[in-house]
Amino acid sequence: MRKIVKWMGCVIVASLAVVYGLVSYFIVLGVTESERELQEDHPSNYELDYEDIEFLSRKDKLTLNGWYIRSEHSRGTIIFVHGIGSVRSGDGAVEIASLLGKRGFDTLLFDLRAHGSSDGDQISAGQREKYDVLGAFDYLVDRGIEPERVGLLGFSMGAGISIMTASEEPAIGALVADSPFANVSELIAQETARKTIFPEWIVPIFLPMTKFMAEQLYDIHIDDLVPEEHVSRLSYPVMIIHGQQDSRIPVSHGLRVYQASPPGSTIWVAPDVDHVDTFLSHPTRYIDEIMGYFDHRFSEMEH
Repeated sequence: MRKIVKWMGCVIVASLAVVYGLVSYFIVLGVTESERELQEDHPSNYELDYEDIEFLSRKDKLTLNGWYIRSEHSRGTIIFVHGIGSVRSGDGAVEIASLLGKRGFDTLLFDLRAHGSSDGDQISAGQREKYDVLGAFDYLVDRGIEPERVGLLGFSMGAGISIMTASEEPAIGALVADSPFANVSELIAQETARKTIFPEWIVPIFLPMTKFMAEQLYDIHIDDLVPEEHVSRLSYPVMIIHGQQDSRIPVSHGLRVYQASPPGSTIWVAPDVDHVDTFLSHPTRYIDEIMGYFDHRFSEMEH
């Protein structure tokens, strides 16, 4: 009888271990895959002076596609970085680019890997996407743009990616993060619930194995993806924008990133605004705020 009980106990433990491993694996799959969406807008809708471009990500040389939009008198160039599951034209990006163009800023909008029309079939919560942004930066420098007159404007996941990119490339001169996450580990449960059958409350139980599998299977180091740590390494002030009623990345994330930011950084918490909806809700102030920040940063480069 004891042998039977012991055997059954071993079977139960083994079965639980298998289930634990399988669920962890499916969580990893859920947060490393992204569906490709169609473009939501186009520069031709605003009669912009643009060209279709392609360039390579800095490290792994994936081909990425985008638009380079020129203003009449350039005061600087802004790279837009979209969020997970979005595209270069998402979240009003083309309209924002057109309004910045009227005030003298060139812009580069592109699809991150595994999004839009760019190459790649896997996302990594920013670990490798930062090489896409660095590829866009290298493309501009190769065109003769002064490195210190290149800034980043990131949205959602793209805001976190922008922060991590800027900490790796000190030549980048300015950064606006719209709805950033502070620590990707804290968002895995929410993203898993959104993209898989698993409820949000159960995911933390599987997080240790999920992190282990992400590292062993995909070389993704989840514990390194912490923008609130990366932002503290920057040598210049940044601007944070976050909707107070953000239902996808709580405003507490933006506040934490701001608190860790260099002296002189600013934050705009927009009341009654959901995720990445600040421009939609306050378009004039949004453009005034980010233009003022970028103009100030690039003007400082001249002194």
